[in-house]
Amino acid sequence: MKFQEYDVPDDLHYHKEHHWIRKEGDHYILGVTDFAARLAGDITYVDMPSEGDRVSLDKPFGTMESGKWVGKLYGPFDGEIVEVNPEISDDATLINKEPYGKGWIVKVKAKDQSQVSALMNPAAYVEAMKKKLAEIKK
Repeated sequence: MKFQEYDVPDDLHYHKEHHWIRKEGDHYILGVTDFAARLAGDITYVDMPSEGDRVSLDKPFGTMESGKWVGKLYGPFDGEIVEVNPEISDDATLINKEPYGKGWIVKVKAKDQSQVSALMNPAAYVEAMKKKLAEIKK
């Protein structure tokens, strides 16, 4: 699905802080949406968590930086980090170049599947983007 110039893949779930998740086996891959990556500008650094660290619903677990901005990475649900993307440490711009591919951030094992089910579908995420764009224009 597309909204304006932003990609919104149909096979993902979305968090209100503009993160996406994709189920992969027993884990979920987490990344930053195309929308958030474009708003941030060229991402130059990501403060990554470590394998074994916990993430909590709506709580920050790391940061990412561009030349003009520092943003937080939020847990879309309660869980444990099982893998971090080593390529991001070497080249954080992968988040901008391939937000739904090589630019993923972490893989997480969910503690509570009901929290995963509560995330937005693509259509609901498009509505959240519209709201954010309206806020920016004010």
